Amino acid sequence: MVSVELRLPAVAAACLLIAAEAFALPEHTVRVSAPNRGYHCTPVSVTLPNPEPPGSWKGVAVRDLEAQATVPCSALALPDNRTEVTWLVRDLAQGASRAYRVAFVKEAPAAGGVTLGEPANGAVEIKVGEALFTRYVFEGAPKPYCYPILGPTGVPVTRSFPMEKVEGETQDHPHQRSLWFTHGEVNGIDFWSESEKAGKQVHRAFEALESGVCGRLRARNDWVSADGKKVCEDVRELRVYDMPDVRLLDLAITIRATDGPVEFGDTKEGTFGIRVASAMDVTPAHPEAHITNSEGRRDGEAWGKAANWCDYSAPIDGTMVGISILDHPASFRHPTYWHVRTYGLFAANPFGLRHFVNDTTGKGRFTLQPGEEVTFRYRVLIHPGDVETAKVADWYGEYADPPTVTVG
Repeated sequence: MVSVELRLPAVAAACLLIAAEAFALPEHTVRVSAPNRGYHCTPVSVTLPNPEPPGSWKGVAVRDLEAQATVPCSALALPDNRTEVTWLVRDLAQGASRAYRVAFVKEAPAAGGVTLGEPANGAVEIKVGEALFTRYVFEGAPKPYCYPILGPTGVPVTRSFPMEKVEGETQDHPHQRSLWFTHGEVNGIDFWSESEKAGKQVHRAFEALESGVCGRLRARNDWVSADGKKVCEDVRELRVYDMPDVRLLDLAITIRATDGPVEFGDTKEGTFGIRVASAMDVTPAHPEAHITNSEGRRDGEAWGKAANWCDYSAPIDGTMVGISILDHPASFRHPTYWHVRTYGLFAANPFGLRHFVNDTTGKGRFTLQPGEEVTFRYRVLIHPGDVETAKVADWYGEYADPPTVTVG
């Protein structure tokens, strides 16, 4: 057998190298730093331009360069040909930093973590691992809502009524559907209650349903009066993270004045609400149930007060569990006021100053002019233990002051 060695001319070899580099997928070095505080487990994100050509990549991979380990992540599609990459940073001490390599790859990694199902029977099922977390219900009621909501122990932490009747639960206020967002006076229309004259939020489309370490649901809704006239629209985004030991849900709701001015009235009946499980109601029958806010006010004293966060904790089936709502510093009128009642209503409301602080000057009202928009941002933390053992104040610190992310 004769062996023949083929040698490419230098020019041809250079052309092959240029061609290979032209189709190489980009990699980025991302440094996450903790200048102000430590982080025990927090989501971080970086937005990167998509590689060209469009079909050259299928996913994104993140690698911890110090540990030389792959880190699960989510690649969330954004407009303008960009991708937001999200992963969890654990045990980052104050003053420390950690470097990651973020690479576009030709084979999509397994999504894992949080899974969003396809819309079916008017709902989208959201799982963390193999366990159901909630269903986003977008049909069959005057507004979209999340039900049930299962905590990290698998126990429901919101009331079943009016979706279901469960023995031992309270059955008041049938418009308080587990977890929802609306308001009691928008252009004079009541969207809070569910009477025949009340307005409705009508689901129009899903703009994103994505699974991964961060599962994302983005939906568009029209706010319409009882006679069918459109008042405004919202785009709401829910992000659920694959967190150990807790459940973490981020909400961003942007309301747009698409059909004329939009005035939010000064009423206590609003706005982002949760109806906690009846076992969590702060009553003499539940002596271990408590409401606590970031200012140290408890139970009935927390109603109508402004605070960075508020927590509702109580034993359910013998195990202490809590729900915290954290108000982001960038949210409208932060820190928000809390329409939180001992009977189980738990709501953040930045508008109801007339009721909360007896302001009669109309400062609670707010008007969007045509074409304007306003955004509300909250994080819902469902945790084992009470407000102190769960370190809710630390969770708020990580939310309000996230790590510094730089791209090299």
